[in-house]
Amino acid sequence: MAKYESPDRVVIALGGNALGDTPEEQIARVREAAPTLLKVIEMGNEIIITHGNGPQVGMIQNAFATAHEVDAKYPLIDLPECGAMSQGYIGYHLQQAIGVAMHKAYKRWHVATVVTQIEVDPDDPAFLNPTKPIGVFLTEAQAAAEKAEHPDWTLVEDSGRGYRRVVASPVPRKIVEADSIINLLDDEFIVIACGGGGVPVVRDYNDKGAYKGVAAVIDKDMAGELLAEDCRADMLVLLTAVEHVAINFGKPNQEDLTDITADQAREYADAGQFGKGSMEPKVRAARTTEASPRLVSPSLALPEGPPMWRAFFCCEARHRARPTHVRALSLST
Repeated sequence: MAKYESPDRVVIALGGNALGDTPEEQIARVREAAPTLLKVIEMGNEIIITHGNGPQVGMIQNAFATAHEVDAKYPLIDLPECGAMSQGYIGYHLQQAIGVAMHKAYKRWHVATVVTQIEVDPDDPAFLNPTKPIGVFLTEAQAAAEKAEHPDWTLVEDSGRGYRRVVASPVPRKIVEADSIINLLDDEFIVIACGGGGVPVVRDYNDKGAYKGVAAVIDKDMAGELLAEDCRADMLVLLTAVEHVAINFGKPNQEDLTDITADQAREYADAGQFGKGSMEPKVRAARTTEASPRLVSPSLALPEGPPMWRAFFCCEARHRARPTHVRALSLST
């Protein structure tokens, strides 16, 4: 990453489920992944890493809820703080893993995690229809008690398994720490940012317009797209854990996708060809980054990755002069 070169800038999004369910699993998996990330740099690219945090933020929130149930002196911690905690500890594990890989490869690059806030619109329609379940399952009596204590919460019955709190999933509008992220990139840092979609915040005009956290969940793939835009990235790479991106997935007529146009991606998504909470957000995020519906060849081919990196979308960012594509590629051996 020498200063006299002009490397491509690549945003790589790791899924939260690919990081495992425990800190021990996470450490093992990011250490397995780190050498591949370094290879992307060695190919002449700058990288920005973002990641999911679904299992991790749930673990943090459930731990505090359990402690509070045992002893009320331990406070309940709401979603913005749990999201920030997850960004910190996932970022720490990634920094450690990349550091180990750099040491073994005799590299002297720098890596830093930015605990990231993302501004959302307080009038986003999603706040009127919260759908993202969070936290532990509750009995009807527990749900009634929580509702009495927190009148602004929305609690719904979940498929006969009990009641859960649901929160909104608003559209990300602005990365608060964008300038800090860009400054680190310009100083040749490997940057980890926007983990779990970032901490959703809104302006508090009762506090001179300062930001305050809101209990919501930003889709991590849409946050990754916004990160690519703000960093003027040359490519956004969305990693998945399936063998291949496909239409008619799991059916006898399953068709694996390779290169498709942005319009085709939209048509498939609108037709319900992709999982609502899994593949569809990736397709829509990849398409949002497009500047033209024309198809082109990719400018990056990732090296072979660990087993949980089965397939990925890559697309060139909107600021690029040349046309873009949505491409699904296999990383499986």
